[in-house]
Amino acid sequence: MEKPVVEVLALGKTVDNGGEPLTILQDISFSVMPGETVAIVGASGSGKSTLLGLLAGLDVPTAGEIRLDGVALAALDEDERARQRGKLLGFVFQSFQLLPSLNALENVMLPLELAGSRTSTATARDWLARVGLEHRLKHYPKHLSGGEQQRVALARAFAPNPRLVLADEPTGNLDAATGQQIIEMMFDLNAKQGTTLILVTHDEAIAARCGRVLRIQSGRLG
Repeated sequence: MEKPVVEVLALGKTVDNGGEPLTILQDISFSVMPGETVAIVGASGSGKSTLLGLLAGLDVPTAGEIRLDGVALAALDEDERARQRGKLLGFVFQSFQLLPSLNALENVMLPLELAGSRTSTATARDWLARVGLEHRLKHYPKHLSGGEQQRVALARAFAPNPRLVLADEPTGNLDAATGQQIIEMMFDLNAKQGTTLILVTHDEAIAARCGRVLRIQSGRLG
């Protein structure tokens, strides 16, 4: 029987807010099977991005447990969590998060090289061609439009063939037409690769394209 890629069990996150505890997430439980597309929606400040950071192991919960591909993140130290991320995850951020000192090709090559790929240059070239940027390989982020930067980010996320892609408001910094192109491209790449996708968005039309929608209200699943 196939096991979940993501398991979240009674997850909670509380932070110190000037000496007072502030609960951001409370008693969150769900699982995501391989190949699923899941949207996480909710009002600004509801805890969506915090949840995504916890799923990625970029932050640690104050209660509950997260398992990625059957491995409990709490059992790993920071370096081991980073290795788990590199092995399993691709990321697409609202603010693109490209390294300004690297050109488009080098940005896509980076996770491949970190994973020990011997064909990082050829693979990165192929993925940039797949997102329509074969003519922009040597361009640095500052010379690319927002849409082009996000296409580089998509290529970077999918190039290592991750089991899971996490996308945090991937159209948030783009105009409507460009955002629509990016969403079409992301769902197309995801379907072709058979990747599992968890997407944080405030856009109900984007959420409706996912197989399942999780709604967060005041730190709880609604």
